[in-house]
Amino acid sequence: MSPPFLAVSIERDLCRLSGADYHRWMSPNVSVHMLPALMPEGCLEGSVAVIIDILRASTTIVHALAHGATSVIPCALVEEARTAASQYERGHILLGGERSGQLIEGFDLDNSPLAYTPEVVSGRTIAFTTTNGTRALRACEQAGRVLIGAFVNKSALLRVLKEDGRPVHLVCAGTDGHLTAEDILFAGAIAAELNPQSPDVQTQMAIDYDRSHSKDDQTFRETIRTSRGGQNLLRLGLDADVARASESDLFGIVPEWSRETNMITIKN
Repeated sequence: MSPPFLAVSIERDLCRLSGADYHRWMSPNVSVHMLPALMPEGCLEGSVAVIIDILRASTTIVHALAHGATSVIPCALVEEARTAASQYERGHILLGGERSGQLIEGFDLDNSPLAYTPEVVSGRTIAFTTTNGTRALRACEQAGRVLIGAFVNKSALLRVLKEDGRPVHLVCAGTDGHLTAEDILFAGAIAAELNPQSPDVQTQMAIDYDRSHSKDDQTFRETIRTSRGGQNLLRLGLDADVARASESDLFGIVPEWSRETNMITIKN
């Protein structure tokens, strides 16, 4: 099944579910939400939410903190990021992020994980805004704990989730309000490892998709390249970003967002 067909078929199947049907099939221990808009109201309370934006916000945030950034401030709007940056002395803050996949005018960094090197980010805070990822985080503010997940920190994330023990909600950011295969692929891989006892519809779909599209490295990487998010980046000539986001377990950290400070740091 190709990624475009996946999106159409999953969207069609989800539309068949009424609200009652969806809640009846909610898994008590792990649930995949293929878009933030598909989360039932109030479902995150007392749980751990994982923000998934493989291409590229999740991957980039992991890189930034693994390479020594003090913290990342997630901002939904460009002006919000500028305001956050204005509270810091020059040299202690960087503006990072993208709109339509490209560098925002006046920003220091775009959303490429490869740009967040130790030489650039070490010891600095990053005011960060992206089209999909930071908005997905804002949709999860009511969770008991909010973590950032990507293939580059997959094993570390699984360790933290298993140690925590609370219900897990895997929230895919999507691309411009649409399903995108790379996020679903990752959510399915994590959900399968957590072994849900009675997976809901979205969770089972994600698990099945991961199983069929991660059977070998070539299939896995081609799935990401041909996804909605992957195709957007390839059109911009950002092949290297797609390749980096496809790497597994480059880092042993798990970024965590604090509601009190609105900062993402390493706490685990």
